[in-house]
Amino acid sequence: MANFHIKEAMVAEGLHINPMSRRILERVPHESYENPSEENPPGHMGKDTLHLLAYKGEFLKPCPGTKEYICCGYQILNVATNCPLDCSYCILQSYFLHQPRLRIHVNLEENLGAILAIIDQDPKQMVRVGTGEFADSLALDPLTRWTDLLMRPFSQRKNAVLEFKTKTNHIEGLLSSPYRDRIIVSWSLNSPLICATEEKGSATLKQRLEAARRCQDEGFVVSFHFDPLIPHKGWREGYGKTIGLMERYLKPEGIIWISMGSLRFMPDLKPIIRKRHPGTTILDGEFITGQDGKARYFKPIRVELYEFIREHLEKWHADPGLYLCMESDEVWRKSMGWSPGNSEGLKGFLDERVAKIFR
Repeated sequence: MANFHIKEAMVAEGLHINPMSRRILERVPHESYENPSEENPPGHMGKDTLHLLAYKGEFLKPCPGTKEYICCGYQILNVATNCPLDCSYCILQSYFLHQPRLRIHVNLEENLGAILAIIDQDPKQMVRVGTGEFADSLALDPLTRWTDLLMRPFSQRKNAVLEFKTKTNHIEGLLSSPYRDRIIVSWSLNSPLICATEEKGSATLKQRLEAARRCQDEGFVVSFHFDPLIPHKGWREGYGKTIGLMERYLKPEGIIWISMGSLRFMPDLKPIIRKRHPGTTILDGEFITGQDGKARYFKPIRVELYEFIREHLEKWHADPGLYLCMESDEVWRKSMGWSPGNSEGLKGFLDERVAKIFR
């Protein structure tokens, strides 16, 4: 099981009677604050405390890619911000440093109709939606039951898929639902060493793959994300072991896609990582500043990582639906042997995968 503890829930004024608030408060010891303070000790992210509030922005937005790199055209459903897991490399440490605690948007249910109306505007346009960009999709599902709320309406739409992306094995909500169509259950994977040392609070690699196998056995389509790939001592052996475990536990024909991306971060994240994770070695690599202003490994290093993973996965299955996350056309061609050319091309490739798997 994932290893974290939720201590309390703080409720914004007027939201005690909200249906999601009530469900959460039944399960979590709580204190109520009408105007909760945002002050936290330096470096403390408040990961043991829920903050139940109404989100005032747009719930459905495009993934914040950059024009300099090829983006997949993903749509983010912003159900929460921040995460109870504590991965050393996580960009959320920078994004939400001054918005601590696990912020749950309890007005999601009342806005769901408007969200679905956006998807329904063009029935011919495939919309790939995920909840795992600003929070782990399933880590808090035993409390929030996002699965109960979202699986039925997405299963009923032929022009959309919903991806739950996680590093946990909290699949109870998924398995208790009768809905399978248009639902993708996705796990972030890494080498055994990175999983064990840099992904604090997450389920073990074996637990993730066991959960994925159970989801496959229960009729779910699954996917995986090798992101961030991190070169470290023995990385070839380590990533080879991960792929070996995938071969042991999974049916490759039930995997819709597998993405790859290398460690990248904005400059302001580096001192936060140093302060919050003093024992980490992930910053010891050779970095340059990319076209998007993020620190990235040199191109030859990235190409070597992607090529290694691709070659090993393709030995297992000829068509694993591999793609790169936020990379250039040049890196695509050197590591993958082909390129979608641009973001629209990658979106088309992934939309075709949806059509192929969800017939």
